[in-house]
Amino acid sequence: MRILLICLSLSLLPVQAKVLWQDFRLTYLYGENYRIGDPTRHVFTIEHAANTSWGDNFFFLDHMRFKDGTRSNYAELQPRFSLGKNTSGNYQFGPVKDVLLAAHIEMSSLATNYLYGVGVDLAVPGFRFVQANVYRRNNDKVANNWQLTLVWAYPFRIAEQQFLLDGFMDWASSSDDQRANLNLTPQLKWLASPSFGMESQLWLGIEYVFWRNKFGIADSPASRSHENNVNLLVKWHF
Repeated sequence: MRILLICLSLSLLPVQAKVLWQDFRLTYLYGENYRIGDPTRHVFTIEHAANTSWGDNFFFLDHMRFKDGTRSNYAELQPRFSLGKNTSGNYQFGPVKDVLLAAHIEMSSLATNYLYGVGVDLAVPGFRFVQANVYRRNNDKVANNWQLTLVWAYPFRIAEQQFLLDGFMDWASSSDDQRANLNLTPQLKWLASPSFGMESQLWLGIEYVFWRNKFGIADSPASRSHENNVNLLVKWHF
């Protein structure tokens, strides 16, 4: 059923989508307070975000290196199909700018999870963007459940210096074999490239991970899954 839904969604997309805006970026993170597995990690991330004539898309791949020398990869693909761009209907009301059909694929060597649902783009004063998506999760190894995802970006200036507070929040419901979990991950970044005479954007800052019942695992003395983790961050847009 999930493969049919994905194929149906893809069949609705125009054969040639016009790219209205896109961004490639590389990120390096270092942290020492991860939970579930090695607490110390180097994380290298490649990201691509695009706004197109049919909707938008976001992809990232994490390459993680652990203190014991082992490595792993994790990726997500998040396409959304805009009803406002592709139908004759008017989907603007209140703070809602657009309504979208949302899909989401989580990929690792351990499992592949398929999510599908509905998203909205919101107009919030001062924010570059605010998005909200509600998904039904079709999980590979555990029972299916629901997920709410919020994504935002808030630019601001202090003494002519540019900063950006962006990030996401994932809340996943409980099921027969996992606890409800909350992952709140903001990044606070300073645009350093003007100080170095660089044309491309270079950001320096921190990422803070607040995760309760990480991966749906109940926190206990034997398995600590409540994570409070501050990572050093370097991000280059190219």
